Amino acid sequence: MSLRLRLLLTLAPLFIIGLAAADAGTYAAVQTSLLQNVDKQLIDIQAGAVNLLEHSTDLHPGGPGAQQLPPGTYGELVTPAGVLDIGGSLYGGNVSTSASHPILPADLTKYSGMTFTVPGTGTWDSYRVYVAPPSDPQVQGLAVVAVPLDGVDGVDHTLSTLLLFEISISSGITILVLVATWLLVRRGMRPLERMGATARKIASSGLGSRVSPSNERTEVGRLGLALNDMLGQLERAFAERDVVEQRLRHFVSDASHELRTPLTSMRGYAELLQRTPDMSREDVLLAVRRIEDETRRMGLLVDDLLLLARLDQRRPLDRAPVDLTSMVNDAVSDARAADPERIVLARISTPMVVTGDDLRLRQAVANLVRNALVHTPPGSPVEVSLQGQNGHAEIDVIDHGPGVPAAQRERIFERFHRADPLRSRDQGGSGLGLSIAAAVVSAHGGRISVDETPGGGATFRVELPAS
Repeated sequence: MSLRLRLLLTLAPLFIIGLAAADAGTYAAVQTSLLQNVDKQLIDIQAGAVNLLEHSTDLHPGGPGAQQLPPGTYGELVTPAGVLDIGGSLYGGNVSTSASHPILPADLTKYSGMTFTVPGTGTWDSYRVYVAPPSDPQVQGLAVVAVPLDGVDGVDHTLSTLLLFEISISSGITILVLVATWLLVRRGMRPLERMGATARKIASSGLGSRVSPSNERTEVGRLGLALNDMLGQLERAFAERDVVEQRLRHFVSDASHELRTPLTSMRGYAELLQRTPDMSREDVLLAVRRIEDETRRMGLLVDDLLLLARLDQRRPLDRAPVDLTSMVNDAVSDARAADPERIVLARISTPMVVTGDDLRLRQAVANLVRNALVHTPPGSPVEVSLQGQNGHAEIDVIDHGPGVPAAQRERIFERFHRADPLRSRDQGGSGLGLSIAAAVVSAHGGRISVDETPGGGATFRVELPAS
């Protein structure tokens, strides 16, 4: 069953019940008001009616009291024993016998001073009856006065006309309201139908489409805004997933290429030793040394890949106070030992201590310094500075080489990325040094960036939360 039909089946009975209750209330109120008027009329005429019954011989047509009685008025005088003394129609100024009279209960004493409705015979179908003691104290018994409720101007006729009018008007209003409700619900459901059509289009053609309406004015519009936001997030998530998958493919391809190079070299030297048993001792030692070098280089590459995988898995690092002053001094000393001809300076403005993994942070700083040594001309100075800034410890590795092109700064920390693809792997390494540095710094809650050195060169900055 559609939502449109369910809404109609829910709203229609509620409206019909409410309209029927209003009609019933109106009918009851009109009936009560008309009967109150009749009761008041009975009380007003009962004295004249009783007088007419008691002294009917003294009255003449049109005499006092006779003109006040409505057509069809009936009266009775009942003895204390409940036996009819005199009774009949009172209209016309006398008491006359008629076939039309109310059907009264046998015991009238319990109805004394009360008004009630009884059926009638003859011309009239129902009567309103009032039972009262006679006006003359010398007359014993009860006086009964009744007026008919039906007729052209009677209560029953008025109520029948009202009931017919209510049924006709209520039926017409119900039909109009049901039709209007169906049209309004249909119109209100059109935005949802458009959303459904857009959803089917998205399922078949992609996440580029958006639903409408999408505004803050209506509930459906706010739903459209929420759906569009969700679609945008899904589209961005799928795009990011595609980028990650593409990077993963490149990473696997680059890692395979990096591992294949030493393996190819090792296999070549092994085959050379196997096929040439009469090699000289010097050639054998060279082949063994080259196999050992390639094995060592492959081991370093595997260690770097394992470290990156652990950092990607967010495995916990050691957490201990790390003296950055000692770390910077050691990195500078190692660089001087690796390249004695180069000027490597340490500039420490403020001794700083951070909480983290001392071994990994030393590896990150060492990778940055080695990167500066490898990618700058021989003899070009390198500076390593340490200072505090806004609650962070800043380590800057400054070189004065060719620098990093602006187009490469976004990708320089990617794995296996080389700014110069033609650079030898023996000179430029595997392309994981800066990636490891970035991953280590990120694992410590810091950030790493590269900028241009004033006067030429590159400045790599590491920011770490200070203890």
